Amino acid sequence: MMKIDKDKLIIGAAGPVLALVSSFVLTVLVLLATGLDPIEPIRLMIENAGYSDVQVLIVNYAGTLYLAALAVAIGFRMNLFNIGVEGQYRLAAMVSALVGAAVELPGPLHILVIVLVAIATGAVWAGIAGILKTTRGVSEVVSTIMLNAITTSLVAWLILPKNFGVQPEGSNDLTTGQISESGWFPGINMGEGNGEIYGFTFVALALGVVYWFVLNRTRFGFDLRATGESESAARASGVDAKKMILTAMLISGGLAGLAGMPILLGESHTYSLAFPVNVGFTAITVALLGRNHPVGILFSALLFAFLEKASSNLDIAGYPKEITVIMQGIIVIAVVVSYELVRRYGLRRQQQKVGEELAAGGAIKTDKEVAA
Repeated sequence: MMKIDKDKLIIGAAGPVLALVSSFVLTVLVLLATGLDPIEPIRLMIENAGYSDVQVLIVNYAGTLYLAALAVAIGFRMNLFNIGVEGQYRLAAMVSALVGAAVELPGPLHILVIVLVAIATGAVWAGIAGILKTTRGVSEVVSTIMLNAITTSLVAWLILPKNFGVQPEGSNDLTTGQISESGWFPGINMGEGNGEIYGFTFVALALGVVYWFVLNRTRFGFDLRATGESESAARASGVDAKKMILTAMLISGGLAGLAGMPILLGESHTYSLAFPVNVGFTAITVALLGRNHPVGILFSALLFAFLEKASSNLDIAGYPKEITVIMQGIIVIAVVVSYELVRRYGLRRQQQKVGEELAAGGAIKTDKEVAA
C-alpha cells in the first residue's frame, strides 16, 4: 500500500488555497475602497452561473483555457517560460481556419487536416524561440514576447481582404472564410436555448490525461523533468539538454495551437476579428494556480472561465465588469506571493524534519553505546 506524505500533500494544497483566499480578501478590500458592495457582485456571478446556458459557456471556455494552460505547463516543467502561447494560439487558429476553408474533404479527414495544421503552426512558431535558445542562448521570455508582437501584425496583415481575408457583405468584420460542415467537430446539444458543449472540449480533457501519463510514467517525461531541474545533471546522465529544450518548446507550441480548436471547430467555423484574445496570457495564471498538474489546471480553468462568463450581467446591476479583471490580476499577484511563502515554509519544514531524524539517530546510537 502506497504511503501518503501528509506534509507534502498539505504543502501542495496550501499554495492554491492561500492564493484564492488572499485574492478574495484583497478584492473585497478594493471594492470597499471604491464604495461598492463587496459581496453583491460575487453573489450575482454565482446566481448567473446557475443558468444552464451560462454553464455551457463556462465549460466551453474552460476547455480552451485548459489546452492553453497545458501548453504553458509543459514549458514550466522544463523550467521554460513560454509567454508566446497567445501568439502561437492565434496564428495557429488563423492558419488552420484558412486551410480548413480552402479544402474540401470527407468529414473526419477534413477535421484531422485542420487539427494537424494547427499543431504544426503552433509548434513551428514556438520552435523559433526554441532554436534561438539552444543555438544562441536567447531567453525564451524575450523571444516569445517578440513573437507575440509579430503575430499580432502578421495576423492583421493576413486577414486583409487584399490578402486572405473575406469581408461579409454589410459587416465591418473580417474573416478567413467559412469552413464547410465536413470540418465541424460535433458537440453535445444541451437543449433548446442552452447551446452546445464543444466536442473538442473532451479532447482537451483526454490530452490532460496524456500529459500526466507522459510526464510521470515515461522515460521521456523523466528526462524532461530532470532537465528542467538541472541541465548539468541531466547532461551528466546522458540526456541531450538542448534537444529536450527544443522538444519541449515544440510540444508546448503544438498544444497552444490546439487551444483555438474548440471554438473554431465547434462554433465560429472561421477566424475573425471577434476571435477571443488574451487566452494565452490568462493560461499562464491558470497553469500557475493549478501547479502544472492536469487536475489542478482543470479546476483553475473552470474558475477563470467562471469569472469571465458569469460576470456578463454585472453592468446591468450597476457594477463594472472590470471587477473580474481586477480579481484575475489580484490572483496573479497572490499566486506568486503565496507560492513563494509556501516554498520557504516547505524548505524550513524539510530542514526541521532532517534535523529531528538526525537527532533521533544520534540518541539511539548514544543509548547503544551506553548499553555496551
